Amino acid sequence: MDMISFGRVFLELVLGRVQQLPRPGEEIFTDEFAISCGGAVTSASAAATSGARAGLCTLPGDDLGSRVAAEYCAAEGIDLSTSAWLHRPASGITVVLNLEGDRAFVSHVPPRSTCEPAEVDRWREVLRRERPAWCYLHAGEGVAAFLREARELGTNAVVDVTFAEIEHVPDEVSECAALAAIFVPNAEELRRLTAQNSLEAAVAAAACWGTPLVIKCGADGALVAGSDGVTEVTAGVRQVEVSDLTGAGDSFAGAMIGALVEGRTLLEAVAAGNVAGADAASRLGAVGEIQVAGLNAATRRTQSTGGSVTPQR
Repeated sequence: MDMISFGRVFLELVLGRVQQLPRPGEEIFTDEFAISCGGAVTSASAAATSGARAGLCTLPGDDLGSRVAAEYCAAEGIDLSTSAWLHRPASGITVVLNLEGDRAFVSHVPPRSTCEPAEVDRWREVLRRERPAWCYLHAGEGVAAFLREARELGTNAVVDVTFAEIEHVPDEVSECAALAAIFVPNAEELRRLTAQNSLEAAVAAAACWGTPLVIKCGADGALVAGSDGVTEVTAGVRQVEVSDLTGAGDSFAGAMIGALVEGRTLLEAVAAGNVAGADAASRLGAVGEIQVAGLNAATRRTQSTGGSVTPQR
């Protein structure tokens, strides 16, 4: 495999734009709805679309989300041989509410059995066995050991991060950033991680890691920061009607890795990431709408106003 994406998979129930969250006793209607896959499958999907031989290392189980993800991966040519099936519900479930300019989530993650080994330990076993050229994962507890081993094996690790990880384990996130082949935070994530007020100051503070940075800036493209300075990359950016920002960052990273697999320069790969990020933002769901027999059409409710409120039932 050219790349492996490591992490959890989510079944997404994505609701189109609403003007406000419902208060207790209220019900909000939206004119758009989609069922999709999210999490680690998103970056693998984008890499596969770019032509890379992409794999997904996750823990699917006995649940609808896992079955939907497996069917999607089979259709997209994503290799699941590095995944290990569990005899319990395993995939996360996320309800995505798209608000004006932002999103809100309600998620459920099935609890892990205390007798199951840490997932990062299994990732390291897969890493040793498969030795992919590239991998993609999020910073977090135990990930630094994985990244050190990846370096020893010659695997290039693209590392992302979330606000939750920055809040709970900031020192471990910084260690992961220093061990990554490429660190791909967005602008606000980098500011929070470095505790700087401006992006310029955050880039300067991050220089101590010695890691090339690709800073995602949404509709403004991305910044590439390294020993040669900071370069703004707007190639590939295009104006789209934003439907759902969920998965745009993972799509960016997966497409970037796919381009690097093809031998493109980092700047060219970032431009490919810009294209994929814009495409992801224009559709509902991290990988777009997935057809699930008997569910999609039956659950649509169209409202001409795009968001009305009904009183308590």
